[in-house]
Amino acid sequence: MTIGFTLWFTGLSGAGKTTLAHLVEAELRARDYKVEVLDGDVVRTHLSKGLGFSREDRDTNIRRIGWVCEVLTRNDVVAIAAAISPFRDTRDEVRARIGRFVEVFVDVPLEVAIARDVKGLYRKALAGEIPQFTGISDPYEPPLNPEVIIRSAEEPPEASAARILAALERLGYLQPARQLAAD
Repeated sequence: MTIGFTLWFTGLSGAGKTTLAHLVEAELRARDYKVEVLDGDVVRTHLSKGLGFSREDRDTNIRRIGWVCEVLTRNDVVAIAAAISPFRDTRDEVRARIGRFVEVFVDVPLEVAIARDVKGLYRKALAGEIPQFTGISDPYEPPLNPEVIIRSAEEPPEASAARILAALERLGYLQPARQLAAD
């Protein structure tokens, strides 16, 4: 039985991708799944160090994350990617390579993302100190048909994570939690 798949969180900086990824990770680990989280910020520090924020560099970063997810998925690990991944065609390319892929669009109004800005990045981008900042001076292309849409300004993260897990069960990637307890 194949159990590996990729759960790909996409959305603006500050949307809640990493928070949701770790909530889902904790539940999957509690259900005895092998899970790895690839957070965009962490990947840029290790796997994509030296890449900038040009379109080409952003695409290279997403393709690298996608390759790691593909390898993990093929080896029956649940790969969770939490990366802005601003360009639709690059996300679609990664989806096509992996196959077992669930896209979660963490949608948040720009003004909410700016208000959540704990790193001060939006402030700097709005002041012109950070060029090519997604959502300000660089585009973000929302997915056309994500399996899950989370409106993170409208519900608490725990409720969003529960909806993601329910979608994974409905799509056949996870056994329902109650079935696991009965087995």
